[in-house]
Amino acid sequence: MTTTVPGIPAARSAIEALGPAELLHRLRVLRSSVEDSPITHVECVAARVGRTTPWPSWVPQALREAYGFQPWEHQAAAASLAHAGQHVVLATGTASGKSLAYQMPALSSLLADPRARVLYLSPTKALAADQLRALVRLGIDGVRPATYDGDTPREEREWVRQHSRFVLTNPDMLHHALLPGHARWGPFLRRLTYVVIDECHTYRGVFGSHVAHVLRRLRRLSTQYGSTPTFVLASATSGDPADAATRLTGLPVVAVTDDASPRGAVTFALWEPPLLPPETPSQVPTQRPTPAPAAVPATSAAFDGVGDGRARRSALSETADLLADAVVAGTRTLAFVRSRRGAEVVAALARRALEEAVPGLGDRVAAYRAGYLKEDRRALEQALLTGELLALASTNALELGVDLVGLDAVLICGYPGTRASLWQQAGRAGRAGGEALAVLVARDDPLDTYLVHHPDALFGRPVEATVLDPANPYVLGPQLCCAAAEAPLRPADLPLFGPTAQIAVDALVSSGALRKRPTGWYWTHQGRPDVDLRGTGGTPVAVVEAATGRLLGTVDRGSSHVMLHPGAVYLHQGTSYVVEALDLDDAVALVHAEEPDWSTHARDVTDLSVVSVREYVDAGPVGLFLGEVDVTSQVVSYQRRRIGSGEVIDTRPLDLPARELRTVAVWFTISSKALLAAGVEPGDVPGALHAAEHAAIGLLPLVATCDRWDIGGLSTADHADTDCPTVFVYDGHPGGAGFAERAYATAEEWLRATREAIASCGCDTGCPSCVQSPKCGNGNNPLHKRKSIAVLDAVLAALHPRIGPARAAAEA
Repeated sequence: MTTTVPGIPAARSAIEALGPAELLHRLRVLRSSVEDSPITHVECVAARVGRTTPWPSWVPQALREAYGFQPWEHQAAAASLAHAGQHVVLATGTASGKSLAYQMPALSSLLADPRARVLYLSPTKALAADQLRALVRLGIDGVRPATYDGDTPREEREWVRQHSRFVLTNPDMLHHALLPGHARWGPFLRRLTYVVIDECHTYRGVFGSHVAHVLRRLRRLSTQYGSTPTFVLASATSGDPADAATRLTGLPVVAVTDDASPRGAVTFALWEPPLLPPETPSQVPTQRPTPAPAAVPATSAAFDGVGDGRARRSALSETADLLADAVVAGTRTLAFVRSRRGAEVVAALARRALEEAVPGLGDRVAAYRAGYLKEDRRALEQALLTGELLALASTNALELGVDLVGLDAVLICGYPGTRASLWQQAGRAGRAGGEALAVLVARDDPLDTYLVHHPDALFGRPVEATVLDPANPYVLGPQLCCAAAEAPLRPADLPLFGPTAQIAVDALVSSGALRKRPTGWYWTHQGRPDVDLRGTGGTPVAVVEAATGRLLGTVDRGSSHVMLHPGAVYLHQGTSYVVEALDLDDAVALVHAEEPDWSTHARDVTDLSVVSVREYVDAGPVGLFLGEVDVTSQVVSYQRRRIGSGEVIDTRPLDLPARELRTVAVWFTISSKALLAAGVEPGDVPGALHAAEHAAIGLLPLVATCDRWDIGGLSTADHADTDCPTVFVYDGHPGGAGFAERAYATAEEWLRATREAIASCGCDTGCPSCVQSPKCGNGNNPLHKRKSIAVLDAVLAALHPRIGPARAAAEA
């Protein structure tokens, strides 16, 4: 007798393997019982034949034999530039063999010169571990590759320093260990020949700005030890990779972008979870509201609430069912989920459904995310590679580079924020050159809704340029302190750090952080500067089981107020825990296992004041501004909501410290008279502005390489600093991350897309697909969808005559 569960075909004694087209057809049929087809668009990307070329003459025979095949044209082109001493970035698609492009010159130099050394930088430990396995498989004598990261035992670190000629590490370890301990790394730095920066498109925003200065510090110390290494960068396809790589390294970089690798056909579907009949009980969205920089959204509900009484199936539930369908079909699948908790939920729901369909099959699905211990991560990677696991629900920790051979399909639960990441994730399937299926499952979110109904915004546009700002004073100042702590800053060093370095040094001298001497500027304190590259707010908070002392995982400090407040529900490997206490001083949260029938949702209050205005557009009744602001936010309470109905059980107060942020914002003002003329009555102004603010935040990633969780917002019917109704959108990082500047530069395109996303949504009064926000600290109240369209119409009508012609002239 077979068992059937919703969304999963009857269990069979043998799992049949399906191709991408057949699997997509089956998924479509499985959802045909719902009133509307969930597939809004199918894009078929044709297969491509590869173009090989002979090995460059300078590549040693031993290396050619170790590979056993000819390189693709783009690999040889980038490698030859690097071999000639030209800094180069190779920006081609996923699975295009970028590793060979930097391995060729790097390993050739190690074979030709026994003193040469190579430093490889990866944004993730998983990618570095994968690259190490690839180097070891080559079996080349004398290279001695080794990883040097937070997982490397202390007893092994000395061996790596003294003996490894190909060190694989990450920017954090370079910043915290290698550069401060440069005296011990002196022989390595003296012989440094190549610096490889893998997946360099990930270095954006505040993190990218910090990494840019870490690389400048590396260049400064390498020069002091007598080496001038060549930089070789690998990137996903991106807008203007040469300019981005130049800003990242501070060096002139040449780009190679003509991808000559073969590619299997890709079937790419856009999937919108359907609305269910009105009588279906709906739940309130369970994402946690928070100020920027916000924690990732977390939800375990089966449905997301919709403002007009209709319920739309949540992206997490839909992805879990698709994952289960794929496993039953024998399709090796990777599901990318935006949040750590979301990955846990998708895996748990898929396992539960599979166990009901085919007992034991649920064991072939697991979650994968940052915060797991090293041993757990490596075991999961190995299980997927061997086929012991058929599916993983992962955060973007597996987006980059790791060679997951044999995957047939990728499910992307929610737009990952940039087209570069979208294609990077989709490219994880079909890596052996075979056909592949990719499905983007839209969240109830303005941007996701817009994209699944405007496929040209995904498939007909170039990939975004990387946004980073090394001149950010909140990045530059601390990095100059780090440089001075490593070795006194000399006047000749300052141009390396940019045109504003002298101003920053003078400010540091005035504050007492640096001391001026005839020979340069010196760090004045005993310890090293405490600088967090990733902008997560400092030391991660350890999640510890109170009864046993067992470390379950970690949460970045910036998210801890929302995810680990006393009483919060925390998920780990599908098990629920409730937080007993949060000690921010010791960075520890104590939890106990519990399966409550409620979920938790933090609530915050935010205040904003304008510090200065950098630029503005005077459009009569409307003003558009870019400037510095001070933001104060505090998580003050949390709600407990019943799982299954969304009923609010109670609201409990919290006593957590306020967090202050000076950052960059873009904002627009509109006069009360203009609002009245647009039909927005005074009583409707707060809800109209609030709805416009939410949608504008949701659509900003369309024009800037950011995530909605990187930014925050505030709207008010009468702001003290503007004396007008005002909508603010601000970067959620000290000093800004370049996102507000991008919003200001593309304001008309951004706000027009915002208006269209709201107007085209089929709900009556507002829903998560248009104006509701998963991180609203006010519980999405008040909101006025229809009047927000009127506000945006009035703003666009005033702005277009002022910025439209100027933009057109600039583009011409």
